[in-house]
Amino acid sequence: MWLVPRSGVGGPVGGIHATPVTVTANGREVPWTEAASLTRFLEQQGLRPRSVVVELNGEAVAPSEFDGRTVRPGDRLEIVQIVAGG
Repeated sequence: MWLVPRSGVGGPVGGIHATPVTVTANGREVPWTEAASLTRFLEQQGLRPRSVVVELNGEAVAPSEFDGRTVRPGDRLEIVQIVAGG
């Protein structure tokens, strides 16, 4: 996991406190250093927000809530892409 120094809270790493700078998406660590909307996160991953189903930290998120939900370093996401076919 990528880590950056942070004072205050967090576990010591090499004698300093650190905070994660990744999120876990579908079991893989993805670099993520900011707090931003779920819509922005999905777009930066090359996904169209209306073509996925998302669980954020164990909670299903409706597509209508993507703009109002924040993805922060340390969060866990499960993302399933909807595929239509015939």
